[in-house]
Amino acid sequence: MNEQEVESELALPAARELLEKESMTRLAYNGPDGFPRVVPVGFLWNGAQVVVCTGTNAPKVRALSERPEVALTIETGNTPGEAKALFIRGTASVDIVDGVAEEYLAMSTKGMAETLGEDGLAEFERNLRNTYEQMARIRIEPRWARCFDFGAGRLPAFLAELVARAEQQS
Repeated sequence: MNEQEVESELALPAARELLEKESMTRLAYNGPDGFPRVVPVGFLWNGAQVVVCTGTNAPKVRALSERPEVALTIETGNTPGEAKALFIRGTASVDIVDGVAEEYLAMSTKGMAETLGEDGLAEFERNLRNTYEQMARIRIEPRWARCFDFGAGRLPAFLAELVARAEQQS
């Protein structure tokens, strides 16, 4: 998939919705033993990359420094008609920042303002700053992307083929 195809896929309304509104993704990477791992993580879309922040001692930091190839899944919807999924494969880069990464604050507080209020958010930020002397910021550059919006009929090719066959037989 070339860069324009990736950008086109990520620009789809369903993809934008998932990138901008959802707060969790599943990150898949290969651990030090070579076996795959899948972990739920908070994320932030910066318009070009998926950003994940974590403690510098998190196992994924060392693993991604050695093997930067990753995959992400972002999903939503409780019924087949509401189901949307975005799959991204890419390359991760890790840098260490002093204190709390601004992206971490943004991703952590997404949707929390109504629940915590201004004072609660300020306390949450104080606690974060007291916890982290440094953070690892993981930036994931999409190299491949595919978005499915089941309610709109945007299905995986194999499934669309099965549906078409079933409709022809009816």
